[in-house]
Amino acid sequence: MSDQRLKDIVPFVASVEEGSFTAAAERLHLTGSAVSKSVARLEARLGSRLLERTTRRLEVTDAGNAYYQTCIRILEELAEAESVLAAHRTIPSGRLRLAVPNTYGRLGVMPLLIPFCQQHPEIDLSLTFSDRFVDLFDEGIDVAVRIGQTVDLPVSLGCRQIGREKMVFCAAPDYLQRAGTPQNEAELMQHRAILYERVDGSTKPWLFTTADGHPEWRSVPYRMALGDVDAQVQALCAGLGVGQMPTWLVHEHVQRGELQVIMPQCQPHGLALTLVWPRRKQLLPKVDALLMALGALEISPPLAAPALDQ
Repeated sequence: MSDQRLKDIVPFVASVEEGSFTAAAERLHLTGSAVSKSVARLEARLGSRLLERTTRRLEVTDAGNAYYQTCIRILEELAEAESVLAAHRTIPSGRLRLAVPNTYGRLGVMPLLIPFCQQHPEIDLSLTFSDRFVDLFDEGIDVAVRIGQTVDLPVSLGCRQIGREKMVFCAAPDYLQRAGTPQNEAELMQHRAILYERVDGSTKPWLFTTADGHPEWRSVPYRMALGDVDAQVQALCAGLGVGQMPTWLVHEHVQRGELQVIMPQCQPHGLALTLVWPRRKQLLPKVDALLMALGALEISPPLAAPALDQ
């Protein structure tokens, strides 16, 4: 953007907001003639009428209103960029809004947020737990942690994939003593499956990897379908059947011996863990500090070695 374009934008914005060239000139400490000429120069360059001059007040045209909204966004981003550069010499502070998935937010994100808040006492953290899709702009979110694909993101959003889930089949040791431990997929299909039930009533199929390395989802008959992953884990620990779960969810249960990994050779990669944020906020010290802290998130923790010995 040339210096002249930027110089013409400021008088135009002031004219729209003040309703007259005279008031805009007073606000900018310029002459009314200078403001009027600046707007006229802008209209000539754009080839479109932005303001209708009347004897009492300036009226914004449709084209002018659309251009005004663009100018406001540009000026806000410039102001924020300047504040970011200045803020690099300051301590991260202010209100910071983070959106996380329900269960992973508790198990995976909270352990990082506690030391983060202790390290940055000037930051006021607002944390939203929800499995629904969160619109960062509509809800004023600074950073979101998402599990799942992030396709067709607008250019206004930054995105960083942290890793991918690793899925494991598991069951309670007492269930396996009663029903036997499956050694292959055919034997696995004979066991009682505990599945996740989606909001629309369908069940989440099991994920396998084909011989050529491609993911393959397979629908399986089930004994129980639950619409909550914590309830799934409870049912598995109670010995009600076999489930396929992400390692981040069953890691501690495996370590405590409440669950046992079966068919350890079958551990396909599931959904991606991604950080998403408005690009214009990325260099704000508070956001930058949070992104650095969340960079240590782990989505596929290693399971205890004894649990893998069948």
